[in-house]
Amino acid sequence: MARRPFVDLDAAADEYYAQVGWSILRLRERIAAVGRLAAETEWEGARAHAVARGVTDHPDTVIALGAGHTNYTHPVHLAEVLTVLSRCRDVVRVLPSPDREISLTLLRRRCTAAKGQSWIIDGHDFLGQWLEDPGARQMATRTIYTENETPAQTAARLIRYG
Repeated sequence: MARRPFVDLDAAADEYYAQVGWSILRLRERIAAVGRLAAETEWEGARAHAVARGVTDHPDTVIALGAGHTNYTHPVHLAEVLTVLSRCRDVVRVLPSPDREISLTLLRRRCTAAKGQSWIIDGHDFLGQWLEDPGARQMATRTIYTENETPAQTAARLIRYG
């Protein structure tokens, strides 16, 4: 079984955001000022920078991007991320099911259980947006479906069939 270091970009990205003048505190301030949807759009450049730096700084590493680091409305940010990920051997999109409604239901249940967040904010369904984002599909070299697997089972499957 291949052993590779693992980096969760959500946990490691703060230093990369700071390099371009962003922080989680600034994001929260922007959310309070302009709302979540507008703030997420403003923050896209910092997220794209984090992906680029994360991939560059952690070669031969499994990097979990999470939905937020794969969703871009601005073509320049999407192009930056597509370019850096094109150098990666494998970019796997992990979803619960090929059925949109099943995926959305399971993802919402998981997010609510894990973080107390349904991701419907100010009437906008972020999970639905992330799930349907064509850019996220473009990034992936393949998609796997986890259905009822535990994270450990999914990780083992990914490593086994790398």
